[in-house]
Amino acid sequence: MKSVLEFAAAKASGRRISMVTCYDTCLARIMEASAVDSLLVGDSAAMVMHGHPDTLAATVELMAMHTAAVRRGAPTRFLIGDLPFLSFRKGVPAALDAVAALMRAGAQAVKLEGVDGHEDAIAAMVGSGVPVMGHLGLTPQSVHALAGFRVQGKSDEDAARLLSQARRLQQLGCFALVLECVPARLASQVTAELRIPTIGIGAGAGCDGQVLVLQDLLGLSGGFRPKFLRTYLDGFEQLRGAVDRFDRDVKAGTFPGEEESYGS
Repeated sequence: MKSVLEFAAAKASGRRISMVTCYDTCLARIMEASAVDSLLVGDSAAMVMHGHPDTLAATVELMAMHTAAVRRGAPTRFLIGDLPFLSFRKGVPAALDAVAALMRAGAQAVKLEGVDGHEDAIAAMVGSGVPVMGHLGLTPQSVHALAGFRVQGKSDEDAARLLSQARRLQQLGCFALVLECVPARLASQVTAELRIPTIGIGAGAGCDGQVLVLQDLLGLSGGFRPKFLRTYLDGFEQLRGAVDRFDRDVKAGTFPGEEESYGS
């Protein structure tokens, strides 16, 4: 995908949308050469790249740094930057400052969690010409209010609330919506009702697209195996094995060899 307009076109034509998170130039270069539609510089960088237990440690400065790194590695991919914890809850001017930082770093759109209490910020972003992606269901920035990382929208009341929030995000002008860890039936209902595409993660096959953390789908996260994850590579073991082979060659004196050494 090259522009935000292709999201609506994909929904209209029934073409599924693929998205992965990315945080660094090295892996972004691989994504640039891949067929994946779009990249998300998620605030999950705080966990995946920096080892924090949740996403709350992410700051605007951190997200701008990772966004710039990904843009350098993937200059032609549609790139979405995540607005971190509370950055869009400090009033419209502060929210627009955060958006400006991510867009100047290379994002073509921003993503934010929830809708209650910051409708004015979303409206200001959209009114300023910024493509905004919503995010409902399990919203990791609210991990303490949600009492952990758990499936949302299981009760009839919670499902009705999520559907209402999805409608409001569409009305405010969001171009797409991430649905995270919600029952597949609810995600399908939301997808069918909205004009904008839904991107699922742990939300079943009824969404218009799917997103996964790149390190998770590559199997780089060790024993991390949530129900919704499908791994496409045992990256952890493959990389560990490669490093162990290097270690053996060094200790055996076979690396570097003549072909890796400079002559006089």
